[in-house]
Amino acid sequence: MAGHVYPWWLGWFLDNPVRGWLQHPEAMFKPYVRPGMASLDVGCGSGFFTRPLARLVGPTGTVVAVDVQQRMLDMLRRRAARHGLAERIETRLCRPDDLGLGDRDHAFDFTLTFAMVHEVPDPAGLFGQLAWALKPDGTLYVGEPSGRVSAKAFDRTIKIVEAAGFKLTGRPEVWRSRAAVFINSADAEARRDAVRA
Repeated sequence: MAGHVYPWWLGWFLDNPVRGWLQHPEAMFKPYVRPGMASLDVGCGSGFFTRPLARLVGPTGTVVAVDVQQRMLDMLRRRAARHGLAERIETRLCRPDDLGLGDRDHAFDFTLTFAMVHEVPDPAGLFGQLAWALKPDGTLYVGEPSGRVSAKAFDRTIKIVEAAGFKLTGRPEVWRSRAAVFINSADAEARRDAVRA
């Protein structure tokens, strides 16, 4: 989440009703997210996807939203409060090379990275951290804007995700985006445990 990071003062552009109408976040994630789940929104920005995730996990679920910009997180908190969702959302400021989730090993059922991987200096390191954060068989949803990330570049991202121990399970259609869905595979879990021992 270094290099070119989307400016916080353009957060309103990312989080607007027109985009919501075109991308339908709740419909995008409904096949993967259920009430009571723990979800993670990486590079959450001002919360365009965080709030729909909070609605899907319901009052018994949680969403942890991480970003490198405190002002984006502040904007997210204000908008979540206006929508009555603040109690379901935890915000965390992270560093470009560390999501700050060392206390959350195998804690999440669902993780989203949308329109942020192309800003990350070390994608392999990012997905390695997410492999630890997700439960075995947890779902990882990766999306990138098609105007910024070519099909070839997105295929490279898929290979990086798979190398981190994820299994590709789908390629959903998303407006003006490229998307892929993965499962945190159990055999990869055993390999990571062996490496850590």
